[in-house]
Amino acid sequence: MGRLLRDTFGKGPESVYVSIGYTFITMYLRNFLTPSEKVLMEQDQEIIVMQTRDKLMQTLMPELNGYLEGLLGQKPGEVYYDWGLHNRAGMIVGVFSGPVEAGERINEAYAGREAVEAEIVDISRNAQKAPEEIYSCELNDRTLVVVRNGILVRIEKELIRHGVGPQLRQVKRVLEKSYMHNNTHLESILQKKIIDSFVDWDFDLDKSLIVFVLNPKLPRGGNALDMVDMS
Repeated sequence: MGRLLRDTFGKGPESVYVSIGYTFITMYLRNFLTPSEKVLMEQDQEIIVMQTRDKLMQTLMPELNGYLEGLLGQKPGEVYYDWGLHNRAGMIVGVFSGPVEAGERINEAYAGREAVEAEIVDISRNAQKAPEEIYSCELNDRTLVVVRNGILVRIEKELIRHGVGPQLRQVKRVLEKSYMHNNTHLESILQKKIIDSFVDWDFDLDKSLIVFVLNPKLPRGGNALDMVDMS
């Protein structure tokens, strides 16, 4: 992943943390910001950075899908991605049609699951509408995945049909992440610090995927960032 991103963006992430479980593979990128992007961010041009990354990711998709198929024996049916430019982080997620043999056992009975899903439903309702279906699981003690189906309202579907999907995605991302950022209620349910949150949509499937990067329980005097060091 580091090589693929470096070849496409001109600079790769400092580290990549990969989790594989059931039908999911998540790739958490740290310290991923090119020099030109840094200049744009200093000029408050985050939208330009996001738009450019979207275009570059589209060119990367065929090679990414081929690499994952060669490594895991199947091609992901869906790929989602999002960026946390404020802390130079990113997340790429592949969703496969069947279980990945190399994956670890996931935890669908993690502590607080019902309350977490209820909170995500509330966030969805405040941002657009409650999902028709919701599913969540922990891939490990640092990675929580939430899948929502049936979340688009009629006007959003019309906007997508008229070709403004990319702009809609940016607006929805900012809105939803404003509810998830520093969400102490979610953290109190999970009894873990949320280090990063990422969200993306597949408008054709009317589906959304959220990934929370969590800080496991800290030892006395521990530091949250030390616990998610991906180097």
